[in-house]
Amino acid sequence: MSSLIIRHARLVPVHAGDEVPHEPVDVQVTDGVVTAVGESLERPPGAPEVRADGRWVIPGLWDQHVHLAQWTLSSGRLDLAGARSPEAALAMVAERVADYPDLPVIGWGHRSAGWDRDVTVSELDAVSGETPVVLISGDGHHAWLNTVALLFLAMPVRDSVVREAEWFAAYPRLASLVGNDGTSPEAYRRTLDHAASMGVAGLVDFEFSGGAAEWAERWVEGCDVLRVRMATYAEGLEPVLAHGLRSGDPLRLDLLGAGPVDPRLTMGPLKIISDGSLNTRTAWCCEPYGDAHRLEYPSGQPNLSGAELRDLLRTAHTADLEVATHAIGDAAVAEALASYAETGARGSIEHAQMVNRADVREMARLGIRASVQPAHLLDDRDLTDRIWGERSARCFAFRWMLDDGVALAMGSDAPVSPLDPWLAMAAAVHRSGDEREAWHGEHALTPQEVLSASVDAQPTVGAGSRGDLVLLDADPLPHGSAEEQARQLRDMQVAGTWVAGREVFTTFD
Repeated sequence: MSSLIIRHARLVPVHAGDEVPHEPVDVQVTDGVVTAVGESLERPPGAPEVRADGRWVIPGLWDQHVHLAQWTLSSGRLDLAGARSPEAALAMVAERVADYPDLPVIGWGHRSAGWDRDVTVSELDAVSGETPVVLISGDGHHAWLNTVALLFLAMPVRDSVVREAEWFAAYPRLASLVGNDGTSPEAYRRTLDHAASMGVAGLVDFEFSGGAAEWAERWVEGCDVLRVRMATYAEGLEPVLAHGLRSGDPLRLDLLGAGPVDPRLTMGPLKIISDGSLNTRTAWCCEPYGDAHRLEYPSGQPNLSGAELRDLLRTAHTADLEVATHAIGDAAVAEALASYAETGARGSIEHAQMVNRADVREMARLGIRASVQPAHLLDDRDLTDRIWGERSARCFAFRWMLDDGVALAMGSDAPVSPLDPWLAMAAAVHRSGDEREAWHGEHALTPQEVLSASVDAQPTVGAGSRGDLVLLDADPLPHGSAEEQARQLRDMQVAGTWVAGREVFTTFD
């Protein structure tokens, strides 16, 4: 591990009640841990010295929910976020096929729940010919494929989109269609470097494909930039159990003959996708959707039975694995919490997008974290009002969660939203991405509350805290209206990021 000393930095109080010096101080890191904070600290022999010149220092930021391969690939995909109708999406596909007829088309980002009709494979075939086309929805829960792509990915031919479990199972096979160039160690490294430039020191990777061996391999090939917790799904659970991996255990790089473990690369949780999504209208709700007449399942549906969910939680709990349970609808949240209560498992509810107040209190009682992605509310605001109606008052209910004692952990769900912690924080503070008033501003948080939810439960920088540090050009606890605070957060400039005392990004010469 590296040693480091940062001179003349302003400490930022991360949690309510924290007190910090009024004047800038020095921060010393030794062997990956902050060992001293004070004035005119003695420089350890050979330690790099950074002159902060009064900049603000915070603990390293975390993104607690990333699909890293999909985010890495997204820059090369056809961006369909602006497609407001099936016809618009089809026109964009036709243009891409005309420009690059020999390359598969992988699209990302359309939100078909806002379209006025369902789509068909036939109409996609008509504009794509023999070019494989896979259009992944902006929530990642369904894909619109043409017939060539369905056959290539060994799926039954049909005239409708591929949803939920069938799509999740097919997704890893995309590599056979497009190759692995977009997820090479070099591509991952570029993604990780960019995250570091925004002050991200760690992330939880919920990618569908891969596993411990793949992460260990890319780690020794130059991807040892940030702290990474690697999640597994039920399909990859067997090798995790066979190697006795528990949440928090370092992954063994020497399994590949590449050296010892690295404490920055660890085993994360078991990920379970218990229901669907708002955009695909498969999130499992207590009441029907506003456009239920269009749906096969008017209230959405669970992806697995209560017995199956409890069996997975018991298996994970016995193996000392935390569980990250995706639950977006209020019925899914209630069922997940009942399963946690019955099995004694620990972990998080991922998304917790629509909740009942009683379930928030149960989450607090059980000690289950709410892993939330505030930037989703910017995209989902209008659709939520349209198809969930007055239930929108119970969506992204961050204020309830904090007031009732639920621990918040913030992330992006990239590529559903950008891997940008400052966008997430700004969304939680103002709850609007345009000129409109805050959407259910009663659930808005303060800059200090969102910062506290973004640092992986780390304290204000001090002796004994991790040597994961970020220097900022401005105070991350700005004053003014919520709108002004959100603007300053979105505009935040990072001057340097260090992970375990090791520089991973800097603007200093």
